[in-house]
Amino acid sequence: MRGIYSAFIKNKDHFLIFFSVFISVTLLLSTEDPRMRFIRAKAADFTAFISSPFNWIDFLKDVEEQNRVLREKNLFLSLQVESMYNLKNENDELKKMLDFKNDTKFRVKSAKVINKGIQPNLASVLINIGVMDSVLKNQPVLTPYGVIGKIVELSNSNSIVQLISDNNFRISVRIMPSGATGILRWLNSGLAQIREVQKNVQINIGDKVITSGYSDIYPAGLPVGEVAGVYDDRSSYQKTINVTLPNDLSSFQNVFVIIGTENEN
Repeated sequence: MRGIYSAFIKNKDHFLIFFSVFISVTLLLSTEDPRMRFIRAKAADFTAFISSPFNWIDFLKDVEEQNRVLREKNLFLSLQVESMYNLKNENDELKKMLDFKNDTKFRVKSAKVINKGIQPNLASVLINIGVMDSVLKNQPVLTPYGVIGKIVELSNSNSIVQLISDNNFRISVRIMPSGATGILRWLNSGLAQIREVQKNVQINIGDKVITSGYSDIYPAGLPVGEVAGVYDDRSSYQKTINVTLPNDLSSFQNVFVIIGTENEN
């Protein structure tokens, strides 16, 4: 307290000047003299001019906050739409699998893909059924669209499926309606190839490719793909057939394993 009093005594001239100016300005601004009204108006304009940058900054802050909220809402809505789209696709896929299971003459076990590419030297997926589900080695694996591969390794509750896209995968097929047969192997980017087909056989783009039944693994008549190209080999009496595979090997989630036929006990 004594320090404040000492500071006041030491700077009393400054305090008196400030107090006098404050009283004078207050009296001048409160008078109704036209000249003072003009000064007050100018003072108001000056104050508005000085405060306008700060108001603009506050406005920009409000706009940025609104944009942030809108971006969050947009992200939330986008995620909702994507989730609904994925659920629809999954529902459509499950419906096709149910229809296939009801219509097929084979005894099948449905399975879900739980991992992909677990072996570096083998194009494969891991599915969630195994020995306890009556799965055996070399049993065919397919979707409602066509053949995917075959079982190559299994445990009690899981199995490894060698995919049709593996470089070592081979399958005996028949081209319909011509009936020409050959061995199908992976080519690239959703395409497979059948070589050594007799040149005199009439084959057209769009012809269906199915399993031939010559294999001990794949029964006859399973869908494999569709003819996408026919190429004659001028140096021989044979031609090469390119085949489009119906399954997207990077995105399927559910498969069937053929474990027998309806006639088997």
